[in-house]
Parts: sequence; structure tokens; C-alpha cells
Amino acid sequence: MYQKDYILRMIAEIMKFIGEILGLIKKEEYGKASKMLEEAYTTFLKEDAAYFSNILEKDLTKELLEKHNYTNDHLEILIELFNAEGELNIAQGDRISSVGFFRKALILLDFIDKENRIYSEERLHKIENLRKKIEELSSDSLKNK
Repeated sequence: MYQKDYILRMIAEIMKFIGEILGLIKKEEYGKASKMLEEAYTTFLKEDAAYFSNILEKDLTKELLEKHNYTNDHLEILIELFNAEGELNIAQGDRISSVGFFRKALILLDFIDKENRIYSEERLHKIENLRKKIEELSSDSLKNK
């Protein structure tokens, strides 16, 4: 029971943190947003942002589950951080990097969706939105080449 309460508090805290980061992005305070993101990775997942950035998509779930014993709750936090990273990259004009973060978020969401086997309309909505965003950004990147 205590662990579940702790995890729920941690998720609530990360969502507040993500909201603040997105607010900074909206205000074009990219340096502060980037610093907060780095802090969030370290605080909530005990690794720096570069570690997660450098994991190949094909190794993502295996790396996180086997080497770190992350739970689905950890993966949910990482999904939110990847989304915020993607938004920061878009705001800074780096659409290609943003696609990478959104793809990683989608991989984790798909994994959780298959593992949980519990219907979640919210999760399915997130998956669909990510797929659309990736498709739009990818096609925009191809047009700009």
C-alpha cells in the first residue's frame, strides 16, 4: 500500500513538473525548460537525459526492464518526459530530434498497452495522437529536404 501511494504521489509530482516545463516552452524559455527536464530524469528515474536519449529504439524496453527493473509506472513517467523533450525540440526548430523522442514514447505506450491488457481509452488516445504527430513531423521533414 505504501509503495502504491508513493508511486501515485510521484506520478502527480512529475505531471506538475511536466506542466511547468511545457509552460516554460510556451514562454520560449528553452534553457530553463531543458534544465528542468534534465533534473526530472535524474530525480525520478536516477539517470541523466543523455542516457535515455542514447538508447536505441529497438533496445528501449529491454534496456529499461532488464537493466533497470523499471515498472510500467516508471515507463509512464519516461513517456511524459519524452513527450516534453519532443515538444522542446519542436519549439527550438529541431523537428527531426522531436520525432525520435515521440517514437520512443510511442514504443513505450504500445508496450504498456500490450502488457496491461486493461482497456484504457486515454492511453489509446495518446497512442493515436503520437502516431499522428510523428506522421506529420516526418512528412514535414521530408518536404523540407
